[in-house]
Amino acid sequence: MIASTRFIPVALAGFFLSVLASVSVAQSSSETPLPNPQVTITTNVGAISVRLFRDKAPLAVENFLAYVDDGFYDGTIFHRVIPNFMIQGGGLTPDMVEKPVGEPVINESKNRLHNVRGTLAMARTSDPDSATAQFFINQRTNLRLDWQPGAPGYTVFGEVIDGMSTVDYISTSPVQAIGPHGNVPIDAVIITKIERKSLL
Repeated sequence: MIASTRFIPVALAGFFLSVLASVSVAQSSSETPLPNPQVTITTNVGAISVRLFRDKAPLAVENFLAYVDDGFYDGTIFHRVIPNFMIQGGGLTPDMVEKPVGEPVINESKNRLHNVRGTLAMARTSDPDSATAQFFINQRTNLRLDWQPGAPGYTVFGEVIDGMSTVDYISTSPVQAIGPHGNVPIDAVIITKIERKSLL
């Protein structure tokens, strides 16, 4: 913002400040948006701290937090790991059993958030509105996954704020194919817990 060069007489400055203060209080009391929450993804190879974009992807964030609060992710794995691309998890157990999930959420990839390195996005099938519990973390910038006219993208709903070294480490895991699943880490990368962080 460019600072104004307009002069305000000293005698009126206090008055204007008091008015602005009262307006700010009134606005803050009537507009109380929820903060963007944070979670910690704890794995058997390290922790990843994440800020969720509730203001940009409210449906995806509330869906994700519902699974978090239910303990759904505890004991699941990162089952699809591709170096220089992304790591995907949150839906399968170490014995490659897919956990039952709830209803899918509507795609929010038009929220102008980009699939850049360190962001979280909802995994889905070819149906844009099929995302449920699985998510992925972009290990590099993957703008081809963004929304484009005529091509729905993958909804970005958070970003890593600490622990990208853990993401990078997971991305180098030796992998194998297990049944229909390719790029499965030979040594299971287990999500031991995902929990909310207190913002207080």
